[in-house]
Amino acid sequence: MLDGVSLDQLRTFIAVADEKSFSAAGRRLRRAQSVVSQTMANLEGQLRVKLFDRSARLPVLTDQGRALLADARAVAGDMDVLKARAKNLAGGLEPELSVAVDVMFPPAPLTAAVAAFQREFPSTLLNFEVESSAVVEPVFDGRCVLSLVSSWSRLPSNVASEPLLTVSAPTIVSPRHPLATYHAPIPATVLAAHIQLIHMDPADVSASRVSAIQSARFWRLSHLGAKLAFLRAGLGYGALPMHVIDADLASGALVQIMLDDAPPEGFVIAMSAIYRTESPPGPAGRWFMERLKQVVAEQREENASPYQSPEYRRSVSATIQSRETERRRWWHSR
Repeated sequence: MLDGVSLDQLRTFIAVADEKSFSAAGRRLRRAQSVVSQTMANLEGQLRVKLFDRSARLPVLTDQGRALLADARAVAGDMDVLKARAKNLAGGLEPELSVAVDVMFPPAPLTAAVAAFQREFPSTLLNFEVESSAVVEPVFDGRCVLSLVSSWSRLPSNVASEPLLTVSAPTIVSPRHPLATYHAPIPATVLAAHIQLIHMDPADVSASRVSAIQSARFWRLSHLGAKLAFLRAGLGYGALPMHVIDADLASGALVQIMLDDAPPEGFVIAMSAIYRTESPPGPAGRWFMERLKQVVAEQREENASPYQSPEYRRSVSATIQSRETERRRWWHSR
């Protein structure tokens, strides 16, 4: 008997409970009162439970009816979700969206875009692969539809790219490191005598990554947190994105050093979203990229780091000139 319970019966049960009247439920469902009453009688017979007390003028839920009403609402709600998801899938909406993310990508715009995505597409499952630098392969081999990559990544010809933002990555050291006291832009010959800390995944040996090596002595670290810890401990010099080291620069735990071949704010890394040209993202993936661009634009205006402002860059340039002047005075005084 229970196998014969229909969704229509459950919806009628919910309507009568909400309206507290068979006639009002009939108007809500656009059915005659007699049809509603017969539907409830059939449901009670199939469940073998009395749902309503009909002794008064209006029907009143019994204890059993109140207990089953919550289950009826859950079943009806699940069916609504199922129908909505089926409709979206029929229209091309992805049931799942997998995204690979370079750890250099700032977390603030990413988390804001993900939160908005969950509200917009609650039925689409999100998967993330956060990698140290080898983030092209997940898109190339089909594991991910999208990847958020840095300009250091080597892109195959069948991959499309859409720019998102830029990240400045100054070269930094501990204030205890010998390079911290160098009063001028540091030439390559001086850097070569010190250990460079390189952030590089063992699987990523692209020419752009290799070209970032400036010292004959370097340690390769695939974990960004380990590189930060090594820098704080004075074990070498290296570059990290500004959003990772803002607090350390402000507290003096790390200091920026100037290089002969780098701009005052450090290396500028472009971050982009990529996907295979033959399998572009569907509606959910495209929405995610556009939302990410919007969040980036909003946060650039509202929460711009003081270390990326024109004032900071002018201050850095003035510091470089001051150090160079001090170096020349020291040299002529010898």
